[in-house]
Amino acid sequence: MRIDVATTPDAVAPEALAESTVLMVDVLRASTTMIAALGNGCAAIVPVADAAAARARARDYPEAEALVAGERRGEPLAGFDLGNSPLEFTRERVGGRVVFFTTSNGTRALLAARRAATVGIAALVNMTAAATWAAGEGRDVLVVCAGARGGRSLEDEVCAGLVVGHVLAGEIRFTSTAAAVQALEEGRRYGKDVGRLREDSAWARHLVGAGRGADVDACLMLDTTALVPRYVSSVDKVVSGHR
Repeated sequence: MRIDVATTPDAVAPEALAESTVLMVDVLRASTTMIAALGNGCAAIVPVADAAAARARARDYPEAEALVAGERRGEPLAGFDLGNSPLEFTRERVGGRVVFFTTSNGTRALLAARRAATVGIAALVNMTAAATWAAGEGRDVLVVCAGARGGRSLEDEVCAGLVVGHVLAGEIRFTSTAAAVQALEEGRRYGKDVGRLREDSAWARHLVGAGRGADVDACLMLDTTALVPRYVSSVDKVVSGHR
């Protein structure tokens, strides 16, 4: 088996995913937000392409059971119940509800991976659990980084590299691609202090400048949960997975 890394969703070849386990990574902030939401009792998250789709899909549910959430360019969408802050998705707000979710990068990456045999959600906050789960699925592993506006994202590649390192150190034998080796080097640079990404990541600096430093701090924490949400494409929902 092998482990590979796609640094952006555009690097994913959908036709090659059928026999692979995918981990989608969007550290700042969609992956971390989905993990927080499901950890706080959210019934499910439905990833959608845009705001219009979120509103349309939510209308199929009783108003008390559905929420629309998301952002563009880091800013909450007008008229939506929630943005894309993991700190917003509290048990009081999302417990027992279905969230229809659209973001600039994370949900796009998730939808790009939907043809995979199985898809999990990874971030720094659940890195070890996500890597362990993916390796244990018994298939090739592809880590898909959401990136930023079509480009690469340092924090996502660091997380991917940490996943690669954990998988390669495990009992199951994997070979690594050149992209996985490159990510591994990024992971090693930050593995002992992921908090340095607050200064080194361009998107982290943007969010801090926009007054969302608390979000950044919440996202740049390592292994605070063992929850690994899974995207079940047959029902088009992200649900709570392995703990």
